Amino acid sequence: MAPNELTLWGMGTVRQLRPHWMLAEMGLDYEYFPVHPRSGETLKPEFLKINPRHKVPVLRHRDMIIAESAAIIQYLSEAFEPPAGMYVPRDATGRARLNEWCYFIMSELDATSLYLIRRHLGLKHLYGEAPRAVEEARKYFSEQLGAVADRVAANGPFLLPEGFSVADILMITCLDWAVDEKIDLPAPAAAYRDRLRQRAPYQSACRKAYQN
Repeated sequence: MAPNELTLWGMGTVRQLRPHWMLAEMGLDYEYFPVHPRSGETLKPEFLKINPRHKVPVLRHRDMIIAESAAIIQYLSEAFEPPAGMYVPRDATGRARLNEWCYFIMSELDATSLYLIRRHLGLKHLYGEAPRAVEEARKYFSEQLGAVADRVAANGPFLLPEGFSVADILMITCLDWAVDEKIDLPAPAAAYRDRLRQRAPYQSACRKAYQN
């Protein structure tokens, strides 16, 4: 067991990258099981005891188990002392501003747009082909991202003027996903992505999450 009593399951996709990146930003040691979401390992009885929904990523901290990548990284930001430069709001107004970004990214960019594309392209052998739905999801992603593109650049290097936050991890991983799906990014979003991909924790997290 890692000194912080943290264990993480998950690898191979941007959703798995998020907790690896957060753990690297915070300098936390953790035990790691490289379980891919489509490997069949999540259906084994021993894994179903950890998460009956057979999904990764999953984090265990002592006796607590938490799934969902956005929930995991937010939990880590609040359960441990954040490093200098990481913004973790402690007041209702600050949390609302952060949550606005997080909920927007996870609902409008991740689930509504990008995962629909993945279902009907990358996983079409499971969910079937739906070219019209994929086309509309691409358009919707571009419209939604375009609506906030100026805000991406307005606050300096990060989404919030106070500093790097969990919202940046969610946004960059969605932008990575969009690029993989051949979706063009507005110039402010592309520049923002290029900057944050230079962070050493991001790069070390990629080596772990995308290992062969």
